[in-house]
Amino acid sequence: MLTRKVIDTEIIFINSLQEELFTIFNLELHHTARIIELMKKYADLPMDLTDASLVILAEYLGHGRIFSVVLCDFNTYRWKQSYPFENLLF
Repeated sequence: MLTRKVIDTEIIFINSLQEELFTIFNLELHHTARIIELMKKYADLPMDLTDASLVILAEYLGHGRIFSVVLCDFNTYRWKQSYPFENLLF
């Protein structure tokens, strides 16, 4: 069951979309081959679709600056084959 605080936070998030404070990156069909390639490459971690989509986004943006509470895998993942991620949380 959702609490009032969670719902209020979601409403703030939705309103920020309307105010164009940020944009949402859409995965598209042409990303499929790269996603599969990444998931196979990092299968031993394993890499999931969420992680692969962040690598795709880093490649699109041209930087690997992320804000994540997950440490382990992003120390290993590379965007554009060789660039490490920089976690802004730490």
